[in-house]
Amino acid sequence: MAKAVAYFRVSTAAQGRSGLGLEAQKAAVAELARQRDWQVLAEFTEVESGKRNDRPELAKALHHAKVTGAVLVIAKLDRLSRNAAFLLTLRDSGVRFMAADLPDACDLTVGVLAVIAQAEREAISQRTKAALGTVKAKLAAGEAHVSRRSGLPVARLGNPQGADALRRAARGNAAGLAAAKANADAHARDLAPVVERLRAEGCVSLASLAAGLNAAGVRTPRDGAWYASSVRNLLARLEV
Repeated sequence: MAKAVAYFRVSTAAQGRSGLGLEAQKAAVAELARQRDWQVLAEFTEVESGKRNDRPELAKALHHAKVTGAVLVIAKLDRLSRNAAFLLTLRDSGVRFMAADLPDACDLTVGVLAVIAQAEREAISQRTKAALGTVKAKLAAGEAHVSRRSGLPVARLGNPQGADALRRAARGNAAGLAAAKANADAHARDLAPVVERLRAEGCVSLASLAAGLNAAGVRTPRDGAWYASSVRNLLARLEV
């Protein structure tokens, strides 16, 4: 049975508490997992704005998917971000990911959709700025303005931060390591927290660590089972 790691995101703390939108995401991912006969190893839920890329729960989900060889599953592509650079970096990170609303999308499709999503986000930003400009002009002319959202009169406007948010979100990651040794070292570093956790749970011998890694669904660099010899090599790379 193939493995999957589920990632869910809601935009506000209120949505996180109420489950608004979260249940629908979980249902979509559960249905995809059933269709593909996947074992969902773990679930991670983020309460965060889609404009930000520094998401600790997403980082945890990516790490778990990477060390277990699982696919990262989300309900909708826009649950990750509307930022093209972020989506393309994720696509090239080495972690497979799939959206329940686009299960058959290939890397090229995802890349095109990412660019479209970025364009959509920028269009929304431009419309928002235009609307704010209209309100600002009305207020400068002494005209009254009532917020459609709250129904309350607006006396002044704050500074829109849409452009700043886009600049903050444009960060990318460094290119992946090409050399085989460097890749093996990086893989070992990824597994360091797992080894520490197993040791804290009482796995101190090479055989017990191998059994713990296998039970957790963690893969070796060659996507095989762990043995005492391979654990010895792992610890040598970690120098522990």
